Amino acid sequence: MMNNAPGPSRPGANTNPDPDPTAVHAENLTVARGPRTVLRALGFTVPRGQITGLLGPSGCGKSTLMRSIVGTQAKVTGTLDVLGRPAGHPTLRTRIGYVTQAPSVYDDLTVRQNLDYFAAILDPGRSAADRRHDNVTRATADVDLTTHADVLAGNLSGGQRSRVSLAVALLGTPELLVLDEPTVGLDPVLRRDLWNLFHDIAASRGATLLVSSHVMDEAERCHRLLLMREGELLADDTPDALRTATGAETVEEAFLHLVDEAKAASRPKETTR
Repeated sequence: MMNNAPGPSRPGANTNPDPDPTAVHAENLTVARGPRTVLRALGFTVPRGQITGLLGPSGCGKSTLMRSIVGTQAKVTGTLDVLGRPAGHPTLRTRIGYVTQAPSVYDDLTVRQNLDYFAAILDPGRSAADRRHDNVTRATADVDLTTHADVLAGNLSGGQRSRVSLAVALLGTPELLVLDEPTVGLDPVLRRDLWNLFHDIAASRGATLLVSSHVMDEAERCHRLLLMREGELLADDTPDALRTATGAETVEEAFLHLVDEAKAASRPKETTR
């Protein structure tokens, strides 16, 4: 998990010095791991202030793409600009929040202690004590863990520990929030509540969210979709446009249609005598 400190001029505020409406822009983005090419010449945009879903089956390259965007992936080639800067640029550390699949919390600390610890790293100093307290209280409420604030993280359920990681990412109110399968293992009610929170973050705070999932019904909750398969991008469009283009009733049907098209296009053509 990676989180970001609030800016020095307005701690906790979402500053946007760059009027560019694009949060992420990629051209010919390629990632190799040994002899294997994990991402193959991807090109896409992620608009600001919206929820973009990154969907595809497990192992298709979603996590690799997210690590590339936050600047922690090695051997990345091509163009990848994030919030107007090259991915991994030092100034982006204060503007991006990243939540990995595995919860990154200290089991021997309570929820509040975990958040207090990370808040002190992100916004140190005695003068920031009140601000840190407010940010911890807000982030705890955002993920609906107020009643569990004094429970040891090691005694929480897997879903609750994931929410602690999300709360840490929300401490600095990032401009770009990158969430790697944040709803895996959560019950339907909590999944719904988290998606409501994601939409509130985008609408009220003007943040951009990139949310990965392999659950196709979550695609319907996104403003825009990136559909991936085997390291390649099958589509970059809105859910409505994808359904219209494929004549499908659901995004899942549209995705399967695109997969079938890709398979057909990759088959060697039969030669005639």
